[in-house]
Amino acid sequence: MRVGDMVLFQALCALTELTLGLMAQAKLGVIGLVILSAVVIGIRARNSRLAVGAVVVFVFLMTQA
Repeated sequence: MRVGDMVLFQALCALTELTLGLMAQAKLGVIGLVILSAVVIGIRARNSRLAVGAVVVFVFLMTQA
């Protein structure tokens, strides 16, 4: 992977995280941001149990909102 591709990928990831964060905050408030942060932390720490659990709770709350 070239340096330009890596920069573009990181920018896309940051934009996606920002967009999801704003959507969660609009629908779920602070709780949505905490759960979304747990997803990001779980993915970066390579802790699949934390990431999957947080995603399940996030999806459940988004369907109820």
